[in-house]
Amino acid sequence: MNISIGIARETKSIWEKRTPLIPSDVKNLISKYSVDFFVQPSEKRIFSDDEYINAGANIQEDISNCSIIIGIKEVKIRDLFPGKIYTFFSHTIKGQDYNMPMLQKIIESGITLIDYEKIEDENGKRLIFFSVQAGLAGIIDSLWALGKRFENEGIITPFSDIKQAHQYDSLEEAKESFIEVGSKIKNNGFPSEISPVTIGISGYGNVSNGVQELLNLLPYEEISAGELLNLNNSGKISNNNIYKIVFKENDMVEPIENESQFELQDYYDFPDKYKSKFEQYLPNLTVFINAVFWDTQYPRIVTNQYLKKLYSQGHAKLKVIGDISCDIEGGVECTLKPTDPGNPVYVFNPVIGEIRDGVKGNGPVIMAVEILPSEIPRESSVYFSSVFSKLIPGLFKNFFPDDFNELDIPLELKNAVITYKGKLTPNYQYINKFLK
Repeated sequence: MNISIGIARETKSIWEKRTPLIPSDVKNLISKYSVDFFVQPSEKRIFSDDEYINAGANIQEDISNCSIIIGIKEVKIRDLFPGKIYTFFSHTIKGQDYNMPMLQKIIESGITLIDYEKIEDENGKRLIFFSVQAGLAGIIDSLWALGKRFENEGIITPFSDIKQAHQYDSLEEAKESFIEVGSKIKNNGFPSEISPVTIGISGYGNVSNGVQELLNLLPYEEISAGELLNLNNSGKISNNNIYKIVFKENDMVEPIENESQFELQDYYDFPDKYKSKFEQYLPNLTVFINAVFWDTQYPRIVTNQYLKKLYSQGHAKLKVIGDISCDIEGGVECTLKPTDPGNPVYVFNPVIGEIRDGVKGNGPVIMAVEILPSEIPRESSVYFSSVFSKLIPGLFKNFFPDDFNELDIPLELKNAVITYKGKLTPNYQYINKFLK
């Protein structure tokens, strides 16, 4: 008996063009295993229906008979089929209020839910993610916003040539654009009134790596956090390059007790013992890119109170905050709402505490696109599929016993099972308190 897998049409956003398995990987899975694929037709998916047909898949609206249904983003409640195995990013493990109705329906429908976010190795390291792609798209959109903000102020810069990420046909085209922009920066420089152009990035993980992959195509000098504070007095300012600063934890926080020393593991274990010192850098930054995970126990990186102080003093250097992490009122407190590629930015006016769509206003432009990897859908899908296609065969078994403890699938997949046949699994019982 063949296993049947359905690839669901993405319905959460009109901008979502990604797919969890690309046609070439579907073809390989069909050739290696007794598996049939049924793909819901989609006009916006980055890979066409014909490409899936040529790979050996079936294009079919009704995928209710498939034993496993896979997607990228959450499935609408009306599209959930009882008793099935689903894999997607559910955004439920923090008890996210907006997805509790969906999770409740999953439980009521006896569904088994596997969440990509919790597919981890034995050390708790995520195995499947879009972090690098979020960084790539995030820096494109942030520098596009910077060019638009400068234009609004009557200043034309090479950044005016940068388009939004989704407007490029490919990542390669975006890279070519960055190289051309870099050539203009090197040859023509920036106007003196905005020099030095400084771009700071919080963190050094996968998101940051994606940011830097493109940023490094521009002429740049990397300086430390300490050097940033003294850059204007260094006598070495150049307007023919950008200055890149990668902030590490010890740059951003310090112990509350003056006599204590910063220790990285101690900060992770006891974040309440630390306070932010990041705001000292903001007056010297043109762009700040937030590329780190944040949770409520950690100090905020940017507070509204400090931004009010900064912008109340008059014209501020800080033009754009690219909040790739997009935690609402989180590490960057002025991220008050998520955005999408159709309306990607707003200005936060810290003096009055209000936001206004676009790039005009007194305050930083906030780039908070929630689905950044969808702006480079082909590259995002190819990477994701390359990992997922190696993991999904672990589910190709006809026997899913009633008792979750007897489920015999690879541990990295089993630990990512949020619900099993309509019941929260032991690792996720805590979510009960969020369900209504």
